[in-house]
Amino acid sequence: MGFVAVTLALVMNELSRFTQGFKAVSPAQLTQLINRENALVVDVSAQGDFEKGHIVGSKQVGFSQFDPENKLLASVKDLPVAVVCRNGMQSSQAAKRLVKAGFTKVYQLGGGIGAWQGAELPLAKGR
Repeated sequence: MGFVAVTLALVMNELSRFTQGFKAVSPAQLTQLINRENALVVDVSAQGDFEKGHIVGSKQVGFSQFDPENKLLASVKDLPVAVVCRNGMQSSQAAKRLVKAGFTKVYQLGGGIGAWQGAELPLAKGR
């Protein structure tokens, strides 16, 4: 019975990933998106967390002020947009909002900045 429950939970999790409208990417995949497709990286962390360390070239838009129709985002609706946060939780919610607003190429850094640091990739400090 336990095996069936775990299997069912895994299947449901995989199905929800396909229907969410955005793709979770690894740090290596995000690096490729930035380098090959000039993806806009939007960090939805709080300003203080952003200043402690963020992906080079990312733009900070705090989750509480996140609006898919703001001028920074509205001009890139058809371009790749990658959303990041500290741990991947808020960025997932922000990515859903972008998809709902009609963005066509939305990505989310799985594991957030923690995963980026775990992959030993550089962070910028300050604004």
